[in-house]
Amino acid sequence: MSSSAIEFARQNHPRFLDELKALLRIPSISTLPENKDDCRLAAATLLADLQRIGMENGRLIEGPGHPLVYADWLHADGKPTVLIYGHYDVQPPDPLDEWLSPPFEPTVRNGNIYARGAVDDKGQVVAQVKALESLMAAGGKLPINVRVLFEGEEEVGGEAIAEYVASRPANLKADFALVSDTELFAPGLPTLCVGLRGMIYTELEVRGAKTDLHSGMYGGAAPNPFVSLCQIIARLKDENGRILIPGFYDGMIPPSSEELDAWRSLPFDEEEYRKAEVGSRQLVGEAGYSVLERTWARPTLDVHGMPGGFTGAGAKTVIPAKATAKVSMRLVPGLVPARAFELYKGYVEQVAPAGVEVEVRLISSGDACLVPVDNPYIRAATRALHEVWGKDTVFIRSGGSIPIVGDLDRHLGLPSVMMGFGLPDDNLHAPNEKFNLKNFELGIESLIRFLEEVGS
Repeated sequence: MSSSAIEFARQNHPRFLDELKALLRIPSISTLPENKDDCRLAAATLLADLQRIGMENGRLIEGPGHPLVYADWLHADGKPTVLIYGHYDVQPPDPLDEWLSPPFEPTVRNGNIYARGAVDDKGQVVAQVKALESLMAAGGKLPINVRVLFEGEEEVGGEAIAEYVASRPANLKADFALVSDTELFAPGLPTLCVGLRGMIYTELEVRGAKTDLHSGMYGGAAPNPFVSLCQIIARLKDENGRILIPGFYDGMIPPSSEELDAWRSLPFDEEEYRKAEVGSRQLVGEAGYSVLERTWARPTLDVHGMPGGFTGAGAKTVIPAKATAKVSMRLVPGLVPARAFELYKGYVEQVAPAGVEVEVRLISSGDACLVPVDNPYIRAATRALHEVWGKDTVFIRSGGSIPIVGDLDRHLGLPSVMMGFGLPDDNLHAPNEKFNLKNFELGIESLIRFLEEVGS
């Protein structure tokens, strides 16, 4: 690779890493009100860097929550336009006692940088910005037209950016999107994600008596919302992981035989996955489907928490007046979030035990998506990745959800190139989150070559 932009990136890698560390020190936790100013500082930091490297029309787009960051450079006449997306917000770092180094004091060890947000998504956002900086510094211009849109609410549902994209502003007009919020299938293996599961995230509340009651005086007569809630949850799916909501699977689009054959050829060790990544005695799920099928191409239903009642030390014999549960479903292509929620809500109301009232609330949702691999931007990405990594690109799906990808497709007609550089064991959303430093370096080079390939 003789690209002068890549040479600039290699020479400036120590500075790039220092600038990543500075961004990682900002605790931009989008879900906590006390970190609102930190989220704004992270947005302002990215905006200042985009303006410094020569991006134009930079501004913070205000809304009810954390601001969007926008900038563009539109002087490549006759060339395509890319909309580059990423997010600067992070998950809470709890549990803190499991971190080997403080979550907001980035620490380098074993060839990785450890911090909350290192890979999800600050490290990958900085890689995008540094690719643009390298191209601008080397040639004084970019090979294609570029719009940048970073958000600060991806970890809390991304409703603000969804509404902004749905309004179809003129400053989002582009030919395709570039999303770096995914991972390599295995170390050193260039990977493009071409499918995402959608999601609905809900809250289920069960109410019994008008107030908390003494279980000795009222137990046996008063309904117990926690018991009722557990009975409802137990009827949502069977012991094999199959969702029991009538009609839930109707319309689901299964993966093609060609896609299944490609997944079987991937370097995947189920036992290593169980031990190193999951850490459980055994894996569970629907019989007749591989682990990759179950995590990429089958819907799921999970319970994330059941707050309420008495959970302190000692004993308190109380029948709580209400109980809640956080329940989500991952959806696959063909399953529409609004329809899935209505089926789920109706089924919960139908199976609720006598004596309690049930309320089902939708917190957030996002569409599943599939990206055709025969478009010119995916082909340019495979050429660029092969040049940088020296291997053929593999196409995978992700079990996770990036709602903006569906929004960009539905509202703006933009196919997304999901080119990420994380690893399966990077602990995103968990203690000791990390980003491999070699992947950070080669990620910048891959993005440089990709934009050059599209421009040529």
